[in-house]
Amino acid sequence: MCSFGTPCNVIKRRQHSSRVALKKTPLYEFHRAQGGKMVEFAGWSMPVQYKDSHINSHMHTRQHCSIFDVSHMLQTKVYGRDRVKFIESLIVGDIAELKDNQGTLSLFTNTKGGIMDDLIVTKTDQGYLYVVSNAGCADKDSAHMQARLQEFKAAGHDVDLEFMDESLIALQGPSMAQVLQKGVGDDLRKLTFMTSVLTPVFGIQGCRVTRCGYTGEDGVEISVPSGDVVSLTEKLLADSEVKLAGLGARNSLRLEAGLCLYGNDIDETTTPVEASLVWTIGKRRRQARDFPGADIIVPQIKAKTQRKRVGLISTGPPVRQHTPILSSDGRVIGEVTSGCPSPCLKQNVAMGYVEAGFSKVGTSIQVEVRKKAVPAVVSKMPFVPTKYYMGQ
Repeated sequence: MCSFGTPCNVIKRRQHSSRVALKKTPLYEFHRAQGGKMVEFAGWSMPVQYKDSHINSHMHTRQHCSIFDVSHMLQTKVYGRDRVKFIESLIVGDIAELKDNQGTLSLFTNTKGGIMDDLIVTKTDQGYLYVVSNAGCADKDSAHMQARLQEFKAAGHDVDLEFMDESLIALQGPSMAQVLQKGVGDDLRKLTFMTSVLTPVFGIQGCRVTRCGYTGEDGVEISVPSGDVVSLTEKLLADSEVKLAGLGARNSLRLEAGLCLYGNDIDETTTPVEASLVWTIGKRRRQARDFPGADIIVPQIKAKTQRKRVGLISTGPPVRQHTPILSSDGRVIGEVTSGCPSPCLKQNVAMGYVEAGFSKVGTSIQVEVRKKAVPAVVSKMPFVPTKYYMGQ
């Protein structure tokens, strides 16, 4: 994050943007009309912020609620009698154990144990799995799933994929439920974290509402027919609690919540154990060792790893991606993968990988900022307590 401004990794050179035709979500013109500052992100033209400052937008989400356009993400339906077996052949999660309309965060892994992407898989009661994965990995993920699909079909399995055209918006913040409840017939008190429902939203048919998000706040993601997404966004914005928010606030919110950004904090060179994401690996899957890279990943759970993803807190100049992490005697022991000043804590927060011997919470270390060693401490994540709705 560049000070309290735009995430550095979000903005690319303008020459690059002019050479390559950027993809646009169905809300593109709406963003521009609302004063959105558009930047390149994962091949898409996306709003980094609107007329409000990044800090004001961040705090509004923490105190009220905000709409984020996440239509650039890949939405997929997996059909067929063998759909669970198919998706489990690609990921670490136990999808068979999920209840109807329950979802889980999971990971695509490769045969070397590396993380190919993170994704949310929901086991719907409509005869399909609903999968949401990252925009930056969309081409890789779709090719990966299609290649496995051909293998499964050749082996006589019953499975099919549908890459969806729907838009996706996230409504995030403590007042989300009171805002959204006015537009849905279902009692949102029954829709707990990581559960999902098909329901009209403010009269718009064909919407899927999933209680999840990327901010640490109570929130939902709404999959909506693309022809209706502007109308739905306008109806939500008619409530004074709601404002638009962009990539800048989304990045600082997710970092305060201790959530990984693919390509920064996790990638194909990191395993789930190194990334402190062991909890995503289903117990049955660990025992069966039947997911890609299991022979590398499962032994790491007991044997530990040489490095580990940790949270860091520091004061002084902001800590950014690629900042070296040092021991107290100045030896390089790791590297920052994400960092920004925390609008809520008024301190710098970051995450990165350190040698395992320095990963204990409370360990005093240093970060090298502008060639100067700055004191820091290994911190528990999330940095700001999460407020996911688990039921009354």
